[in-house]
Amino acid sequence: MSKNNSTEEIHLKLLPQKLLNHLSVKMSIESLVLLTSLYFAIVINFPFITRMHELADPAHVIFSLTPFAALTGAFLVIFTLFSFKYIFKPVIIFILLSSASATYAMMKYNVLFDYSMVENIFQTNIAEANSYINLRSFLYLFFLAFIPALFIALVEIKWTDSWLKGLLHRTGMIVIGFAILGIIAAFFYKDYASVGRNNHYLNKMILPTHLYYAGRYINNTYFVKPLAFKVMGEDAKIIKSDNNKPTLMVLVVGETARSENIAYNGYERNTNPYTENLAIISFQNVSSCGTATAHSLPCMFSSLTHKNYDHKKVNAQSNVLDIMQHAGIDVIWYENDGGHKNVAQRINKEEVSTSSANPLCDGSVCVDEVLVDKLKEQLATQPAKDSLIAFHLIGSHGPTYWKRYPTEMETFKPACRRSDIENCSDQEIVNVYDNTLVYTDYVLAKTIKVLEEYEDRYNVVMLYVSDHGESLGENGLYLHGTPYAFAPEEQTKVPLFIWLPDSYADVKGINKSCLSDAAKQQSFSHDNLFHTLLGLYGVTTEVKDAQLDMTANCMDSDKK
Repeated sequence: MSKNNSTEEIHLKLLPQKLLNHLSVKMSIESLVLLTSLYFAIVINFPFITRMHELADPAHVIFSLTPFAALTGAFLVIFTLFSFKYIFKPVIIFILLSSASATYAMMKYNVLFDYSMVENIFQTNIAEANSYINLRSFLYLFFLAFIPALFIALVEIKWTDSWLKGLLHRTGMIVIGFAILGIIAAFFYKDYASVGRNNHYLNKMILPTHLYYAGRYINNTYFVKPLAFKVMGEDAKIIKSDNNKPTLMVLVVGETARSENIAYNGYERNTNPYTENLAIISFQNVSSCGTATAHSLPCMFSSLTHKNYDHKKVNAQSNVLDIMQHAGIDVIWYENDGGHKNVAQRINKEEVSTSSANPLCDGSVCVDEVLVDKLKEQLATQPAKDSLIAFHLIGSHGPTYWKRYPTEMETFKPACRRSDIENCSDQEIVNVYDNTLVYTDYVLAKTIKVLEEYEDRYNVVMLYVSDHGESLGENGLYLHGTPYAFAPEEQTKVPLFIWLPDSYADVKGINKSCLSDAAKQQSFSHDNLFHTLLGLYGVTTEVKDAQLDMTANCMDSDKK
């Protein structure tokens, strides 16, 4: 080997180190803390600063400029507290990466990362998480998070040569941070108190507060001793039908369907073309228990109401499906939305395979028609017996709405066929969302057709209800998960249908005309579902509250 070749090899080996030397920046820990604090205050918390500017009195221009200074002061204090060798870099990089992701979601979808949103994130499956990944989100996070994180990783920190000097420097940084906060409080306390008092959600916009809620969730889920389980409804019994047929109920739990876009409820488009002639009873005014599946699903099946809902209590007591099983009903849950959120923990359940060998699946998700096939298989093999078969639809789950229905069933065009829906027009978003509702209606119609085929063997009925609604850009909001206190009706009003054949109504003693009037005139909520399922099926138990059963006032007294 020649001398020149050896020299070239040495240079090539040294190239990565030389590149790192060029990229590396020397900086004192105090300077890095200040730079990081400014970045978090101005960039990471840009949504908060923007919102504060919007809420500020136009006459108070100076006040509207103070939020970034207040945040800088606060971050100076917080980041200085862990500005120690071997600790600062990994901690700040982790906070930066997670906070940047939250910033992206806040800017694009106007979501807030409170406890319920964090709970929903932890319970999200891979397929659902992947639906939010696109080129725009990748580029956004690349520049907002990965490049700053790389800078922090490569920067060469100049540490003080004595612990005393380091302590003095850190103390000085903390004093400066508190001084900034003190000055702002002295001049603008009343302004902040006024804005904060009328807009309680603002503290949830400050990042990285999402890590506080994540810590609470992890602690409550994995480190807090669960409550002793309370078995309820062991006295449950089925009221025997006069015709001696067993009862077959299909319970369809929708995903992200909002009442406002349902044709039965006054929407100008026909989003219910497949069931419109099937005598569906649509309840016009139904409120959800929450604005995300992780909250709504356990709540709607529990005896606890929206007002007294407690996740720990719900998981530590029987739900309505458990009680119906106590009554001798064969209960099975078919899952097509990534998780039953503990609702089907103690009953038979099956998660639908997403294998692409099934033409209704693409390897990661399936369209909901796959559940109708499951129903056919189940009924073809089981003996006639009292049964409840539950479907958990993927329904209208965004932002990849176009994946929720077969392309050939696209009704409203042009439809938004991208996951970064904020870059579609409002009409394209509404079109693709309405297409999901039309397809859900198709699935319901096919379900009803299957049930009609078994009317000679069973008393058959179907109930459909969505877990929560969806924002489609109204007031700048997209998707769902807004804290309930601030959530718009688009996220809290949901459709609820009952397909009630005359034969079922007669044998169960239900006045259909009375129930139809109640559906149009009265207001209901997920609080009613627990008791309505028992009443509609014909189950008696001490835990059933007739006042919350939507069918009770329209039922023969001996059937209640």
